[in-house]
Amino acid sequence: MGENPLHLESYREALVFLTTAGVVVPLFHRLRVSPVLGFLLAGAALGPHGLGSLAERYGWLGYFTIADVEGVGRLAEFGLVFLLFMIGLELSWERLVRLRRLVFGLGLAQVAVCTTILALVGRYWFGVDAAPSILMGVALAMSSTAVVMPVLSEGRRINKSPGRVAFSVLLLQDLMVAPALFFVTVLAEAKNGFNALQAVYTLLPAFVALAGLIIFGRLLLRPLFRLVAAAQLAELFVAACLLVIVGEALVTASAGLSMGLGAFVAGLLLAETEFRREIEVTIEPFKGLLLGLFFVSVGAGLDIGAVVADPAPTIIHTLGLIAVKAAIIFSLALLFRIDWRASAEAAFLLAPGGEFAFALLTSAMLAGVLPGHNGAETMVVVTLSIFFIPFLGRLGARLSQSAERASDETKFAHLEPENAVAEGRVLIVGYGRVGSLVGDMLSRHNVPFVAVENLVSIVTDARAKGVEIYWGNAARKDFLMRCGLEQARALVVTIENAAAVEEIVRIAGEIRTDLIIVARARDARHATTLYALGASDAIPETIEASLQLAETVLVDVGVPMGYVIASIHEKRDEYRKILQPTGEEARARQTERRNKIKREQARRRISGRPAKEAEEEA
Repeated sequence: MGENPLHLESYREALVFLTTAGVVVPLFHRLRVSPVLGFLLAGAALGPHGLGSLAERYGWLGYFTIADVEGVGRLAEFGLVFLLFMIGLELSWERLVRLRRLVFGLGLAQVAVCTTILALVGRYWFGVDAAPSILMGVALAMSSTAVVMPVLSEGRRINKSPGRVAFSVLLLQDLMVAPALFFVTVLAEAKNGFNALQAVYTLLPAFVALAGLIIFGRLLLRPLFRLVAAAQLAELFVAACLLVIVGEALVTASAGLSMGLGAFVAGLLLAETEFRREIEVTIEPFKGLLLGLFFVSVGAGLDIGAVVADPAPTIIHTLGLIAVKAAIIFSLALLFRIDWRASAEAAFLLAPGGEFAFALLTSAMLAGVLPGHNGAETMVVVTLSIFFIPFLGRLGARLSQSAERASDETKFAHLEPENAVAEGRVLIVGYGRVGSLVGDMLSRHNVPFVAVENLVSIVTDARAKGVEIYWGNAARKDFLMRCGLEQARALVVTIENAAAVEEIVRIAGEIRTDLIIVARARDARHATTLYALGASDAIPETIEASLQLAETVLVDVGVPMGYVIASIHEKRDEYRKILQPTGEEARARQTERRNKIKREQARRRISGRPAKEAEEEA
């Protein structure tokens, strides 16, 4: 018999991580704590400084630990690459303009002041050289987008003024990551000593590569995704997304810049395309897993033994970092005329370190511009500070909730994160002959809408006519959520595939019980099924065609138009009652649903108002 070619040792880290993810994510979701903390804890426990230190004594523990931290870290770096891609994908020029006061005002001030003060502390208190201390100051000035945003979301604080302020600052910090990584490259070249001309020759290829990515990306990315989407193969679309992200990341890396910068540029280039929503849904699982692996690798690098042996300095430095940053952010927020409660909550959330500090410090240590011991100690402080975010978030929320003011919420209402494309609009799923006619009628009455279609040719034609339409598969909950179904005024489903219509109606009914759902039905039986799944109205093609034929005949034979229209409406109502589900329980659900819709309409004051005014209020 031949030797078994399968070497289980090669897959040990992967199996340990997948097992960790399967335990950490559901457990921490149940505890309503960010899974990021779970990954950090798991990495610290399973790393070479945790259970791994006992593996030599107890061999069986080796199967449950992470030994090759460096190897895992190389793969884990793609977690930040995918995160930067998603950040670029979520940005737009209009969004930056809308948030300019707090993003480029408060956010820029926060990064500048925190970097300066922390760099001075590093230079004169800890005796670090000037360039490394500035780099450490930049790294420590960053906050954790990956932890703060889930904490705000779980506490339903994103749409409150503290959440909007924190989001604006985090957005500026995300924008500063790429320049900071470039700064590491400059310091690495400067370490070897070079004049201005050498600097130009060294950095010129990087700028040429970046410019080439932008130019060719704008010219080729949209045609590439149109070609891939036309094939209607999900696996091909996934492969195209991964190719663009990894390809652009490797191009910038080979040019001397960071992989994250290339991914960020790729996200920006795809942000304005019709494929944005589908790309977000496609990449999210990869980003989540790789980012989880990144945090596991960070936790595995935490020397628990050293911290336990001499905990006082580490804890003092961690609390000092939180205190200094919180004081700076709170003071700056007050200068920007933000209510002190919102300022305090935002300061608590942003005071700890963030995940991008790991990328900056790691890049700096690998480039040789930051001493290894300084970088390692700083990463320990950042790691410990992240553990405080959920607790600081709860503390800030309690302080802010004690006396939130409606005027303050109104003042910062325009700062809500822009992730609900269908907010206040009608969402049309399917933009063929039926869907486009619905869109035309909505436009005629000044009712805003956004459309979704899975045929790329229809999407291309509609985009050319100025219609806001996205390509993607709407029969998935994640995609509908990305399209902003939770904030939509109504949902209209016009596609021909009966099974897909049923699935979309079912998912939409689960997401929102008060949503107006109007669906195209194949026949009477299909309409009854859609009513049972939660549709507000189901329009059978056969019955509606018959009513239109009857209306035309009656008018042509001389029956007055008013009587004909009234009788057609009566007949349509009769069919609606017949097609709706029978039974007391089903009727009760339908009645309750209609009452919720009426209450929602009354709340938004849409009924009886001019369409333009209703749009502004929504």
